[in-house]
Amino acid sequence: MALLTDDRRAGRTSHRPAPGGTRRWWTTRRRDHLAGYLFIAPQLAGSVLFVLIPLGLVVWYSLHEWNVLADTFDFVGAENYRAMADDPNLPGVLRATALFSVGLVALNLSLALFLAVLLNQRLRGTAFFRVLFFSPVVVSLVAWTIVWGFLLQDNGGINGLLDTIGVDGPNWLRGDLTAMLSVIVVQVVKNVGLNLVLFLAALQGVPGELYEAARVEGASRWTQFRRITVPLISPTILLTSIITVVGSLQVFAQIAVLTQGGPGSSTTVLVYYLYQQAFQFHHFGYGATISVLLFLIVLALTVVQWQMRKRWVFHEQ
Repeated sequence: MALLTDDRRAGRTSHRPAPGGTRRWWTTRRRDHLAGYLFIAPQLAGSVLFVLIPLGLVVWYSLHEWNVLADTFDFVGAENYRAMADDPNLPGVLRATALFSVGLVALNLSLALFLAVLLNQRLRGTAFFRVLFFSPVVVSLVAWTIVWGFLLQDNGGINGLLDTIGVDGPNWLRGDLTAMLSVIVVQVVKNVGLNLVLFLAALQGVPGELYEAARVEGASRWTQFRRITVPLISPTILLTSIITVVGSLQVFAQIAVLTQGGPGSSTTVLVYYLYQQAFQFHHFGYGATISVLLFLIVLALTVVQWQMRKRWVFHEQ
């Protein structure tokens, strides 16, 4: 009894063996560990079933020549990777993918930040415009793309509006440059509202006292934006840039509905080229090889952006 009292006074818990001289196995610590594992079990199971296993299967398929029509599945080793290195169409596909991604990311982020700064002002009607810019995000992607396909036709709504002011509009989806520009704009208008909401939330978290102090010191609006706003919302800029870059490399429905990769192959991005090889030409092994390439590109760009955060993201130095 005296020993137990001394342990309590010292702030310790006595771990005396259970009657019979054996230590109790089901302790509070083990129960807490089990509860933690049970909480993460659904997410862990989902990651294993829907990420790790499919990724491993894609790598395995890329080492085979899989002909569904002939019901053959032959191991060819690195043959698909050598074929990809010698593919004459791949440089053009990568060029179109890079052009689409750069145009989409630059236009989406800059427009979203500009609109967020405008809608962060205390003006009448800002709530209406917030809903207006975000509403395309919740619209069905295929329905949105089909409507834009009608608008961008030679005799569609866009050229009809241009004709009212005396401008003869081009056939937007049949020119090399205009087709890529059209796909980028359609995707930006569809998803700019998501980044807008994220930027708006970040802007509303910037303390107003910092702007008041900057105005007292005579700082211009541009200086306030560059020295206060951008550094404090840089974590959100990093998040939106990663999301937008990854999304730009996964675009498919817009290309399939609007241009089918044309004219020629000017809008054939990597995901659509993967679809063509695997599901149109039935080269499933080569399609899996392109999937591995796409995964490595996304992984490399994500790692580069994550490492660059130490240079320009606030509080990451």
